Amino acid sequence: MVTEYLPGVRSASVGLWVAVGSRDEKPSVAGAAHFLEHLLFKSTPTRSAASTAQQIDAIGGELNAFTGKEQTCYYAHVLDEHLATAIDIVGDVVLRGQCRSDDVDIERAVVLEEISMRDDDPEDLLADLFMTAMYGDHPIGRPVIGSIESVTGMSRGQIRSFHQRRYTPDKMVLSVAGNVDHASVLAAVRTTFAGHLSGKVPPAPVRVGAKAIGGRPALEVSYRDTEQAHLLLGVRGPGRGDPDRWALSVLNTALGGGLSSRLFQEVREIRGLAYSVYSSVDSFADIGAFSVYAGCSPDHLSEVVVVIDEILTQVAADGITEEELARAKGSLRGAMVLGLEDSQSRMHRNGRGEINYGKQMSVEQTLRKIDRVSVADTHRVARELLSRPFGAAVVGPYRSRRQLPKSLTSLVN
Repeated sequence: MVTEYLPGVRSASVGLWVAVGSRDEKPSVAGAAHFLEHLLFKSTPTRSAASTAQQIDAIGGELNAFTGKEQTCYYAHVLDEHLATAIDIVGDVVLRGQCRSDDVDIERAVVLEEISMRDDDPEDLLADLFMTAMYGDHPIGRPVIGSIESVTGMSRGQIRSFHQRRYTPDKMVLSVAGNVDHASVLAAVRTTFAGHLSGKVPPAPVRVGAKAIGGRPALEVSYRDTEQAHLLLGVRGPGRGDPDRWALSVLNTALGGGLSSRLFQEVREIRGLAYSVYSSVDSFADIGAFSVYAGCSPDHLSEVVVVIDEILTQVAADGITEEELARAKGSLRGAMVLGLEDSQSRMHRNGRGEINYGKQMSVEQTLRKIDRVSVADTHRVARELLSRPFGAAVVGPYRSRRQLPKSLTSLVN
């Protein structure tokens, strides 16, 4: 359990983090973690979905959850006076959700609708397709949401077993932030989690190790009758514990993290080839990915790929400038500090820190890590990272790889 008192706020944010995500699933039950996240809200021994919603609405709160590749978070945001109620509801849902057969059938239909919604959103579909291109049949490469086939075929028994085997207290972190004090949170936790606090089981170790990644990244394409071609192009990257993650973060910001970044300036401002272009970093326990996104007219896709390749090649060869380094650091510092001015963001930061690293790093410590990054650090990371084989995903009016521009197929191959 980790708490943070925030003076000057009247809210409390509660997040129960479970170190279970889609990478913990077998292919036969792909999407089980996400399906379970939906299902646990439907009923507990003392609450129905309707009564839970009514209780949250009556106190003006928010109750929700999300599933990732390595963790699931159930959270509530309430007035500080309703902290104990929020902890009780979140704990009840996670520990005692019943997974009833009738609820499974209803929620299965909801998840299938969510898959359809994902398929209707080119950028959402592209993100899943890109991770498949990068990591294939590795668990990280599979969509969190699962597939129509896996969700349709999943039984109540399989989901119930996943819940009972995976959702153990040693894999859980409770993060609370806002107008709270540690003693009051602890008292509420002892009430809600009674019977689950033996203290005899040590915390689960930080997730390490992975199935070996073989082969090269691939090129994936999905046909959609869209006005734009949506592209994600990138390379496999390091995990979140890599010592170069700070340099990579600065490099990513300089390349495509803001209006002054190289990619934005060259692709949009100078050449007018795309409205949206940016770079990003995905980091998991042991592996990750660096990628560049662009949405453009199909007629411009070939030139967009050429320009992105030229920029990445230039940065790998020559690095970034001192001016770019200073701007990237300032951008990262400002975004991080400004993004932590409410109880929800603090709860998320603390929960992720505890469940991913088993410890807390203060804002000041993080800022010092960013400040210590040098031009030489970013150049070394760029040289090593951008020499790796490229993978890509495209969503747009292309029915096969043969219809894609040669600038892309030659780069990925």
